Amino acid sequence: MKNKIIEAVESEYMAKVVPAFRSGDTVRVNFRIVEGNKERVQPYEGVVIRIHRGGVGSTFTVRKVVGDIGVERTFPLYSPRIDSIELKRTGRVRRAKLFYLRALRGKATRIRERKKGF
Repeated sequence: MKNKIIEAVESEYMAKVVPAFRSGDTVRVNFRIVEGNKERVQPYEGVVIRIHRGGVGSTFTVRKVVGDIGVERTFPLYSPRIDSIELKRTGRVRRAKLFYLRALRGKATRIRERKKGF
């Protein structure tokens, strides 16, 4: 059970509207990067393989393949550096953590699309 003051502070940070997505969904995360005195937005698109829900400390991991090399990046869900999260495609999976995708290659890594209403 958390202290009321801690809950009040966390609720301010969690006020950001985040789209509903699950493991297996393809998302595009627009992440702000600061290089020197410049700031730019870097898009990162891939499959969500893990979501850790823990209030303000919630994170999600996105995996994509670049030149036959798998690249994974973990983002804090309520980070002020995340500009936007776009849901590109919904995936139909039967697991919450999709770590088995790391061992698969090529077409085996494809995820079926979830039909509307399910």
